[in-house]
Amino acid sequence: MITLIKNAEVYEPQYLGRMDVLLAGGKIVHIQDEIDLDNVSIDVKIVDGSGKILVPGFIDAHVHLIGGGGEGGFRTRTPELNLTDATMAGITTVVGVLGTDGTTRRIESLLAKAHALGEEGITAYIHSGSYQIPVKTLTGKVEEDLIFIEKVIGVGEIAISDHRSSEPTLNELVKIAASARNGSLITGKAGILEIHVGDGDRRLQLLFEILEKTDIPIHHFHPTHINRNQDLFAEGIRYAEKGGYVDLTTSTTPQFLEEGEVKCSSGLRQMLESGVPVTQITFSSDGQASLPYFNQDGEFAGLQVGNVSSLYNEVRDSVLDEGVPLESALQVITSNPARILKLKSKGKIGVEMDADLVMLNEGTLTIDTVISRGKVMVEQGVPIIKGTFEK
Repeated sequence: MITLIKNAEVYEPQYLGRMDVLLAGGKIVHIQDEIDLDNVSIDVKIVDGSGKILVPGFIDAHVHLIGGGGEGGFRTRTPELNLTDATMAGITTVVGVLGTDGTTRRIESLLAKAHALGEEGITAYIHSGSYQIPVKTLTGKVEEDLIFIEKVIGVGEIAISDHRSSEPTLNELVKIAASARNGSLITGKAGILEIHVGDGDRRLQLLFEILEKTDIPIHHFHPTHINRNQDLFAEGIRYAEKGGYVDLTTSTTPQFLEEGEVKCSSGLRQMLESGVPVTQITFSSDGQASLPYFNQDGEFAGLQVGNVSSLYNEVRDSVLDEGVPLESALQVITSNPARILKLKSKGKIGVEMDADLVMLNEGTLTIDTVISRGKVMVEQGVPIIKGTFEK
C-alpha cells in the first residue's frame, strides 16, 4: 500500500511547514509542498492531514514488555504489554527490559515478546539483564548478546542506590559497561547501560566515580528515574552538565508526587531553564512496571502499574501547561532516544526514514492517527489493528 498524507503541519521534530508526505514499502519516500498522484494508476490511500500536526512515531525506551513487579508476592506480577497499549499512545518503537524479577521473568521470554510485537506491527528491541548482577544474558556474555542477537541493543536495567539491587561495586559496574562498549564497537549498536536509580542516598555516586576513574565515555550510560525525588533530580542536572544523558520516568502516582517526585512535564521545563541541552534529555514510561511503595520499615505496602500512555501525556503537558516549545518537547520521545540508542531509521520525519508517524489534532494535541512502518494502526482515535489476542 502506498499512502499519501496531504496538507499536514509537519514537525520532524523541527517545524518544516505544511507538507505532503508519501509513504511506500514501510518508508518515507517523498516530502514536498504538494505531491500530485492523480494520474498514477496504482492504489493509493489518501490521508487528509488538514488541521493536523504530523510528528515522528514515539519511542519508549523503557518498557516491561512481559510485565514486571513481584515485590509483594507472585500475585503482584504485572501483566504484559498489549499492542494497542502502545499504538493508542502513539508509540511505534519500544525497548523491553526486565526489572526486579530476573528469575521468573526470563530474558528468553522478553526476546520472544519483542518478536511478537514486531509481527503485530511495531518495532521492538530489548536490553539484556535485570536489576541484578551477575547480568543474566542469552549467550552467557554481555558482548556476545550484543554481537549475535539482533534485537539486543544494550544492557539493563541494572539497579543502583536501591534496596532491591545487588549493591554493585564500582568495579562490577565498570566491567559490565566495558563489555557493552566492546559489543557496541563491533556491531555499531549503542551498547547503552540502562541504570535504574533508586531513592537511596548515594544516588548517582557510582556513575560520577566511573567518569572520574575510568576511560569509558559518558554516553554509554543512561540513568533513568532521575525525577524520582528532588535531590536526585538536582544531581541529574549536575550529571547532564558533565555531558551525560538523563531519562525521566513518566509513569507515576499521586502519592509519589506528594512525596516529592518531579512531574516530567515540569522537570523538562526546569532542566531547560537550568541550561541542560534538550538533546541530553529523554522521557520513558516504565510501562507495565510495578510502582510499589514501602513503609518506613522497608516492607511492601502496595503498588500500581506503569502505563505507556503516560509517555505522550507528559510531553503534551510540557507544551500546554509548562510552555515548552513543541519542537523541544517532541525531541525527548523521538529524535533524542533514536540518536542515543543508534536507531538510525527512527525518530525523525525524512526521506528513507521508517514510516512511523503520529497525527495530532491542532490545538488539543490529542492523538488522531498512528502509522507504524507505513501501516495505519490507529485512525481517528480508534485502533484499526489489534494484537493477536485482543478483542
